[in-house]
Amino acid sequence: MKIPITFLGTGQAVPTEKRNHTAVLLKYKDETILIDCGEGTQRQFRKAKINPCKLTRILITHWHGDHVLGLPGLLQTLALNNYNRTLHIYIPKATKHYIDLIFRLFVFVGKIKYEIHECLSGKILETSDFIIEAEKMIHGTPTLAYSFKEKDKIRINKNKLKKLKIHGKIISELQKGKDIIWQGKKIKAKSLTYLQKGKKISFILDTKINPDCEKIAKNSDLLICESTYSKLEKDLASEYKHLTAEQAALIAKKSKTKKLILTHISQRYENKENILLNEAKKIFKNTILAGDLMKLEV
Repeated sequence: MKIPITFLGTGQAVPTEKRNHTAVLLKYKDETILIDCGEGTQRQFRKAKINPCKLTRILITHWHGDHVLGLPGLLQTLALNNYNRTLHIYIPKATKHYIDLIFRLFVFVGKIKYEIHECLSGKILETSDFIIEAEKMIHGTPTLAYSFKEKDKIRINKNKLKKLKIHGKIISELQKGKDIIWQGKKIKAKSLTYLQKGKKISFILDTKINPDCEKIAKNSDLLICESTYSKLEKDLASEYKHLTAEQAALIAKKSKTKKLILTHISQRYENKENILLNEAKKIFKNTILAGDLMKLEV
């Protein structure tokens, strides 16, 4: 199945006329997962014609303002619209006091149910359909990058099934990879099934270049990566613990990613974003530049 991605915000610390603060939305079956929640994200939901009450989880990479200042407003919007789920919020380890402070600072009209999950590196969530993993990044404050990994699935070759006239509940055994007995004959599951590899989408939003960037992005179908600076500002990127577009492309190449999307674009490149895109494409050809409200499917 296709996995829809919506870029609600693609800017850096200072928003521009074209770029709101960082927020990316991933939809998978009954799950709607928001990665970061920069200022104005709730309005971006409205512009994208997406109901925020469908949210199931929020993944926070770190507690810098351009990644979290939209949280109070979004939470208030959910409360005012009778949000009836339990919202799961994932944050770096030892940062729970920040979100506790949000709930103390703001007088919310109404309430929502929520659960906070403090995360370290490794698997932070597993369902029957997917796994979410995290890796520590280097950004001067506790920071995580995340990956969404759809689980591999056993699929049945319907043409072979039809040819053998196999039907009924016994098909469920084949889907589990089990051999069956049909009309007195043993039929091996592997002769009628094939493995469909799950898709992987990774999110690296703010970090200094480090080996764990490649680790979290390994074999991604899509890597969404910050590219705050041009290679000409490499020293500045290092000082502020950010990535250049060139470094983002190197991560994609070394991790054997299939497609790279550049985001978290500094205001200094307003109307000059092609500088970043061209630098990245010289190293990793299958690169595009994110824009606010851009939608795609993986």
